[in-house]
Amino acid sequence: MDRLGLAPTLAELGLGERTLIMGVVNVTPDSFSDGGLYADPERAIAHALALAEEGADIIDIGGESTRPGAVPVPVEVELERVIPVIKGLSKEVKVPISIDTYKAAVAEAALEAGAAMVNDISALRFDPRMSEVLRGCEAPVVLMHMQGEPRTMQENPRYDDVVGEIGAFLRERVAAAVEAGIAPERLILDPGIGFGKTVAHNLEILRRLDELKALGRPILIGPSRKSFIGQLSGAPVGERLPGTIAAVVLGIARGADIVRVHDVRAVKQAVILADAIIRGERR
Repeated sequence: MDRLGLAPTLAELGLGERTLIMGVVNVTPDSFSDGGLYADPERAIAHALALAEEGADIIDIGGESTRPGAVPVPVEVELERVIPVIKGLSKEVKVPISIDTYKAAVAEAALEAGAAMVNDISALRFDPRMSEVLRGCEAPVVLMHMQGEPRTMQENPRYDDVVGEIGAFLRERVAAAVEAGIAPERLILDPGIGFGKTVAHNLEILRRLDELKALGRPILIGPSRKSFIGQLSGAPVGERLPGTIAAVVLGIARGADIVRVHDVRAVKQAVILADAIIRGERR
């Protein structure tokens, strides 16, 4: 899969044929699950390499927390956090690196440093220059649904039909991306579990995820360690792996193509079994 030293593309990894695992590396002091653990670039790189060794197909690097109530950080701070990690990691890892950002300047610098994918929680809405940056490259782009913004998104989120409204939003964002010159085959859609949703909304998304497949693009879900698991089970953040695995497996059964998780090794085993049962895939 190594193309003259480059990481494999998502197509070469089997996107659409098997479920891909995106491993999370937060280089932030305040992320809800692992804030501060990987703020040092060397520790972040070592953790990312470990996730790849455990079976991650993609490594997602984030330099700004998007937990409920999070306050945005300056571009300069985000760049200081993520670019050294991406530069160092791109020399060693054999899987694609994703940059988790909604800022065009960060995405542009990350792509130049070795990232091969952009994961934008705003679906290209928060920074008007993001579409311009992405138009000039071939990187896959994740468009995520969120009601409000991280600082306010969990303040009484309401929907008449959560899945219907997410579908309409994502359809509109796909159209906007294509209008901006981004090829539709580069787009991946994320319903935004936990981003402006109640427990009931998150469960409804997972229950009806197959309806979003009608949009014709790969679906990414990120239920890992989210608060809805804790609210249902009573488990603290560090003990939500069983709930995460349940959400991942049921998400795959409903059509998820990529799962974004912290605990790659354990989830990998679950994904292998889920794919064998649901897709008839053997690895």
